[in-house]
Amino acid sequence: MSKEITARSEDYSKWYNDLVLKGGLADYSAVRGCMVIKPYGYALWEAMRDVLDSKFKETGHQNAYFPLFIPKSFLSKEAAHVEGFAKECAVVTHYRLKNDPNGGGVIVDPDAKLEEELIVRPTSETIIWNTYKDWIQSYRDLPLLVNQWANVVRWEMRTRLFLRTAEFLWQEGHTAHATAEEAIAETEQMLNVYADFSEHYMAVPVIKGVKTASERFAGAVNTYCVEALMQDGKALQAGTSHFLGQNFAKAFDVQFSNKENKLDYVWATSWGVSTRLIGGLIMVHSDDQGLVLPPRIAPLQVVIVPIYKGADQKAALDEKVNTIVAELKKAGIRVKYDDSDNNRPGWKFAEYELKGVPVRIAIGARDLENNVAEVARRDTKEKMSLSLDGLAGRISDLLEEIQQNLFEKAKNYRDSHITRVDTFEEFEKVLDEKGGFIAAHWDGTPETEEIIKERTKATIRCIPLDNPQEAGTCILTGKPSKERVLFARAY
Repeated sequence: MSKEITARSEDYSKWYNDLVLKGGLADYSAVRGCMVIKPYGYALWEAMRDVLDSKFKETGHQNAYFPLFIPKSFLSKEAAHVEGFAKECAVVTHYRLKNDPNGGGVIVDPDAKLEEELIVRPTSETIIWNTYKDWIQSYRDLPLLVNQWANVVRWEMRTRLFLRTAEFLWQEGHTAHATAEEAIAETEQMLNVYADFSEHYMAVPVIKGVKTASERFAGAVNTYCVEALMQDGKALQAGTSHFLGQNFAKAFDVQFSNKENKLDYVWATSWGVSTRLIGGLIMVHSDDQGLVLPPRIAPLQVVIVPIYKGADQKAALDEKVNTIVAELKKAGIRVKYDDSDNNRPGWKFAEYELKGVPVRIAIGARDLENNVAEVARRDTKEKMSLSLDGLAGRISDLLEEIQQNLFEKAKNYRDSHITRVDTFEEFEKVLDEKGGFIAAHWDGTPETEEIIKERTKATIRCIPLDNPQEAGTCILTGKPSKERVLFARAY
């Protein structure tokens, strides 16, 4: 099965596509730029979604749902916002089809033109803040902590499965607060939720930071982000949390009566992660044999494959394995007993390796006699013989070992690919020969940032939080700089 996968060293992009398609995560659709998420890929998204949803609710947020369609006039109310999304919007102009009188199938009915065009949701700030105007009158209505799980459309022309598609799934939180301090605290809290999820569930180390002005979310006062590093040395933005100030409140006239009985505009945040996290997960952990999935969010944590000859051996194995399965499930482990006779054990081993199942247990008639099973780890490919007595506890420990090992491996790679440079010549050399994050001085101007981007295709990924202050000179202009920022080429 591994022979069907392009090696990372040969063609990283094709390797990635091979894993998505042959690993059963997604497929191309009839709609250009969109994808079909297959059951295994959706199960992975559900595992991620369930953890995040629980974390959101633990921090006081509630789920709601807002319309897919947004009146065009709403996007005109916040200038930076409309400018940021104008080129990515899908627009609905008519509401009815009719049969072509010339026999050409169905056509748009020219008499069914909408009075106002509708935008297919690229993000929901405008429709939500128009709604919040009716929900918020007093400080007693605050804070308003709402999240929605939804799909959005951003009309991308150059797409890649999970990483960049015209339609994708995500969550978007939208909160309203009485003070700027509360809103900033919320923004930082949700950034920490994302970082915790990335590191403790996805086993993906991230750097927390803030975006430069030119990289901020359209309409935000400040954008916080978590940045991860892929195996090819490119960065991936793994989540963002935005302090919106009072921009949207003023655009949609959302005011409240404060404790002094004076009217004031509310303070806002928005934050989100999407199915592109699946793309990042693949690129951080997987290898040339297939997917490698962290146990805490793997749809299937353990698979048991029986090896037998004849019905009698099969019956004896079934009896014992069913007991093992019950013990594993009782321990909270997601397990499958693959006793189908459609394929040989060797085929199943390769299939589950391709799908990244963290632990594989093989058990045959002789193993049953010896009260042992062969246990294989997906991350290191190590095999071991373990007693069937107390197996559930040992497997639980092994899953934790695998989770930690994946994180440490990714962190070691990330840390070894953060390079300090002091000249533009060094900067270009590291970008081309090593990749990863580059810590370099920048003079703080958007003009210099844009020139570096044009010349190298590298962007400032973030200014790390708690960044050490260090006097230096910009690598491009030689002008004074007070700190290093992190550059990288990115997805």
